[in-house]
Amino acid sequence: MSQPTTDSIQNIRLQRGIAIAGAVLLVVKFVAWSLTHSVAVLTDALESIVNVVAGFIGLYSLHVSAQPRDANHPYGHGKAEFLSAAIEGTLVLSAGAIILYTAAKNFFYPQPLQAVDTGIYLVGATAVVNWLLGSIALRQGRKTGSLALMASGRHLQTDTWSTIGIILGLVLISFTGWQWIDAAVAFGFGAYIAVTGYRIVRKSVAGIMDEADMELLTKMTTVLNAARRDAWVDLHNLRVIKYGNVLHLDCHLTVPWYFNVHQAHEEVDQLAAVVRKEFGETLELFVHSDGCLYFQCPLCEKRACPVRQHPFKEKLVWTMDNILQNEKHGWHQASGDDTGNAAAQP
Repeated sequence: MSQPTTDSIQNIRLQRGIAIAGAVLLVVKFVAWSLTHSVAVLTDALESIVNVVAGFIGLYSLHVSAQPRDANHPYGHGKAEFLSAAIEGTLVLSAGAIILYTAAKNFFYPQPLQAVDTGIYLVGATAVVNWLLGSIALRQGRKTGSLALMASGRHLQTDTWSTIGIILGLVLISFTGWQWIDAAVAFGFGAYIAVTGYRIVRKSVAGIMDEADMELLTKMTTVLNAARRDAWVDLHNLRVIKYGNVLHLDCHLTVPWYFNVHQAHEEVDQLAAVVRKEFGETLELFVHSDGCLYFQCPLCEKRACPVRQHPFKEKLVWTMDNILQNEKHGWHQASGDDTGNAAAQP
């Protein structure tokens, strides 16, 4: 049975550090709140509770998603990251709602502030740490394609911006004495946190539902066009999904009809090599090989074809409009001639 990849191990270590750091920062923020009695600082501390819970959920999901596929999970465990992001997003959204309620309540029942300077220093230190951790998590998440790490990174940086806003509010209060600023700042960043939570939930649900990743498909199409071989007569029914750090790709590759099994398999291997070079080694490729048909001759670039029935006329550039379709492409599709041969189903 295969072992977790190096990227998976690094992701788990980083998430473990984020979870532990979140617990420490939570204590610091509650100390700041106990000293200042600021509702804005309290909102920051409440969101840190979410940070800690989400950090450990993210750690668990990375551990699960790194497990190799087995009989019960033939596509691996990568979807655990989508569930983790969904839970984290829900927690962020809930924290935003609680913060909005607390801020609104403080408008009517304001609390006098104390030790504002000390509170500024304490929450300022947490903002710096969160920003650094968030940057590291986002960079590693993008590098390895980890949705859980990217969700953690965005959450940490969101926390940083909210903390900066709270610090600015405390500074204004210390100079003006306007106590209502405390509740106004908390209300504004509560709304911002709630929107961030919604976005995280939206992306995680899209992953759970196998929603097409148009950015990934566009990049895949560009890569395949650039590396195209003359024996790749056509490519269609392309589908790409990503679970954790594993990329799953399946498509129909049309090769010259007279190729034997070994020759067709060689073209599939070449296709896999192109994708692995660009997207990494953690790839599962399922390719159905088709034999070309006569109406594809005008689009076929294999000049030395011994059985060509029609001269080459035009190269068909694969695009998002044609490569996703579940049909072979013919000359009429490239030229726009609807009276030509109808494309055959695979």
